Amino acid sequence: MKCRHCHETLKLSFIDLGSAPPSNAYLTPEQLHASEKWFPLRVLVCTNCWLVQTEDFTDAAELFDASYAYFSSFSQTWLAHAERYVADVMSRFDLNGDSYVVEVAANDGYLLQYFKDHNIACLGVEPTASTAAAARRKGIEVVEDFFSVRLARKLVNCGKQADLIAANNVLAHVPDINDFVSGFAMLLKPQGVATFEFPHLLRLIEGNQFDTVYHEHFSYLSLTAVQQIFTVNGLSIFDVEEHSTHGGSLRVFAQHRDSGSHSLTSRVDGLLDEELKVGLSNADFYSGFQKRANRVKDDFLTFLLKAKRQEKVVAGYGAAAKGNTLLNYAGIRPDLLSFVVDRNPVKQGKFMPGSRIPIVEELSIQEMKPDYIVILPWNLKTEVMNQLGYIREWGGQFVTAVPQLEVIK
Repeated sequence: MKCRHCHETLKLSFIDLGSAPPSNAYLTPEQLHASEKWFPLRVLVCTNCWLVQTEDFTDAAELFDASYAYFSSFSQTWLAHAERYVADVMSRFDLNGDSYVVEVAANDGYLLQYFKDHNIACLGVEPTASTAAAARRKGIEVVEDFFSVRLARKLVNCGKQADLIAANNVLAHVPDINDFVSGFAMLLKPQGVATFEFPHLLRLIEGNQFDTVYHEHFSYLSLTAVQQIFTVNGLSIFDVEEHSTHGGSLRVFAQHRDSGSHSLTSRVDGLLDEELKVGLSNADFYSGFQKRANRVKDDFLTFLLKAKRQEKVVAGYGAAAKGNTLLNYAGIRPDLLSFVVDRNPVKQGKFMPGSRIPIVEELSIQEMKPDYIVILPWNLKTEVMNQLGYIREWGGQFVTAVPQLEVIK
């Protein structure tokens, strides 16, 4: 396989999680009688540009189809994060009623609804029909397509160049990262700003977050790699922020490479220096991650087997993509994890891909009174524990498996 950015041959392995179905391919009851598509799940490192990337076995159109079930608005934590972002960028970049905002991967309108509330014209780009329809119900204009140079050119020709383009948790999801970033350079107004948020590779490794590896994530991003990709494709990074979302994310601010409207902040060089010092541009840095992932898998499986022998009821919360990675790598099935609760009605009544664990509404917790609830989206642990605090009435306990097994009384 060749690197998605610099096209060098990839030889260095980061982690091999065997095989799994696409992590958002939730099953209907009828599909339980059919086979699933499983693909190898292996991640490689480019030792030339240091882009970490999933090996190619399927394409984006198959992963992000009409039945895509991830809706951003079901997390109050994420909605609050989005609302703060809108307030911050409006103030910092003087956005007003004359401005035009585009969000790439607009999902269900979780972010653009706040720009709309401030009477700022906006457009969402979203390829999945299910979430695009939800955004339209909020009164948001959506172009239902994958973002690319082709689409950027089409939007420019329609007079839709942007003062601000937002891209949250999508840069890692694109197979052709050069074409994707070049589209931003084309769609931005001469003095425009683009912001990108993505999980930080450095925090992923530090936090043993191997469960964020799944087929929808084509890339795992450091500032070192992103800076190179942006420079080649017409953008320059002038600022970066670290956020706690998704276990540790970066928000980078970019402008046209020849713009110079915004001065380079010291945070950019500071974070690049940190990545260099820890050895991110050294092959040895990536060794050992596989063993740490295996330890998490073994500890989690040991916990579930012990609970089964003790006749304890164990349920999951959050039918999240990262949860599917963990469950399938550990070989968990309904005999060890009885059901998974999710607030999203689109997922309720379906089954987790691969593990085929049923997904139910929250009422099942009150009915079944599980002894343990495994919080699969561990990044939302505080929110979930506050929401389900009533399980302590019958002695229920919370469990997280990543970065290490923890039983929370």
